[in-house]
Amino acid sequence: MEATKSEKMNWKALAILSFGHLITDVNQGSLPVLLPFFKDALNLSYTAAGVILLFGNMTSSVIQPAFGYASDRRPMGWLLPIAPVMACLGMALTGFINNYWLLLISVMFCGMGVASFHPEAFKTASFFTGAKKATGMSLFVVGGNFGSALGPIIALLLVSSFGLKGTAGLFVPGIVMGIVLILNLSWLMAPVQTDFKQKSTGKHVPLTRKEIVPLSLIITIVALRSWTQLGLVSYIPFYYITYLKGDPLYAGKLLTTFLLAGAFGNLVGSPIADRWQYKPFLSLTLILVSPLLFFFYRTQGILSFIIIAALGMVLLSNFGVTVVMAQAILPQRLGMASGLMAGFAIGTGGAAVTLLGTIADHWGVPMALKAILVLPLLAFLLSLFVGYPRQRAAQHEV
Repeated sequence: MEATKSEKMNWKALAILSFGHLITDVNQGSLPVLLPFFKDALNLSYTAAGVILLFGNMTSSVIQPAFGYASDRRPMGWLLPIAPVMACLGMALTGFINNYWLLLISVMFCGMGVASFHPEAFKTASFFTGAKKATGMSLFVVGGNFGSALGPIIALLLVSSFGLKGTAGLFVPGIVMGIVLILNLSWLMAPVQTDFKQKSTGKHVPLTRKEIVPLSLIITIVALRSWTQLGLVSYIPFYYITYLKGDPLYAGKLLTTFLLAGAFGNLVGSPIADRWQYKPFLSLTLILVSPLLFFFYRTQGILSFIIIAALGMVLLSNFGVTVVMAQAILPQRLGMASGLMAGFAIGTGGAAVTLLGTIADHWGVPMALKAILVLPLLAFLLSLFVGYPRQRAAQHEV
C-alpha cells in the first residue's frame, strides 16, 4: 500500500464526499421519473423520451474516463465544489423548457456536472478508505445510491406540488453542497496532491493484457448491471404512470424502495466482500438477480415492495466492490479506473436503455420490462471468467 494512504478509515472525509455524491446523483435519479412528464409536455414518442435519457447518460457517464484521464495527469480538486452546482442547475432548468433540443442541452449540462464530479471524487475517496477498501468505498458510494434513490421521490413531490417548474427546487442543495466542499477542499486534496507528486517522477507504462482482459470483463459486467438498474428505473414509471394510468407517486415509491434498498445492500455487502473474496461475491449477487426479477413481475401490492427491495439490495450490493476491483487492476490510474467503472460502464448500460424504448414502441412497455430479465444472467456468466487476484494479494496493489 502506498505511503500516502492510511490504514485507518477517515470518516469525516468520506462523509463529506458522500454527501457531495448524494447531491450530485439526486439529479440522475430525477431524470428517469421525469421522462413521462417531458413526454406529455412535448408530445414525444417513447423512443424520443429514451433519447433524452441517452443524452443524459452519454454526458454524465460515458465521458467520465476523459475526466479520469485528465485527473490522473493533474489533480483537479476544484471540480469537486463546482460539479454539484452544475448538475443541480442543469436539472433545475428542465422544467422551464418547452423545446426538445433545449431540453437535451439542459440535460447534457447537468450530465457534465455529474461526469466531472465522479472520477475526482472516487479517486479522492480512495485515499481515505483505509485497509478495508470495499467497506470504505461503500461509504462514499452509498451517498450516490441514496441520491439516486431520493431523486425520483423528490422530483415527483416537486412536480406534483408546483408543476413541472418545481424542478427549480433542485438547485438549492447544489449551492449548499458547493459551499461545504469549498470550505473543506484544501485538506481533502492534500493526500491526492502528495500522491501525484510522488507518481510524477515515475514513468507511465502501457496497460498489459493481464490488465486489459479482466478490466474489460468487469466493465461489461457493470454495463449489464447498469442496463438492468436503469431499465427498471426508466420503465417502472412508464408502466405505472403511462401504461396503467396509475398514481405517479406509487411508481416513485417503488423506485425509491428499490434504490434505498440498493444503498443498504451496498453498505452490507461490501464488508462481506472484504471478509470473503471479491470475485465470488460478485458472481453470487449477479446470479440471484434474475429470479428476483421473475418474482417481481408476478407480484402486486405490498409483496411488490418486498421483492423490489430484495432486488435492489442484491443488484447494488456489488457496486463498491467493482470499483475497488478496477482500482486494484489499475493502481497507477485511479482516476481512469474510477471513470471507467462509475462512468463509462454505467453510461454504456444506460445508453442501451434506448433499445428498450424501441421494444416498448413495437411490443409494449410490459415486454420492455420482461426483456431486462436476461441481462443479469449474461453478467453472471462473464463474471466466471474474470481473472482477478485473491483478496490478500489485491490489497497490496492499491
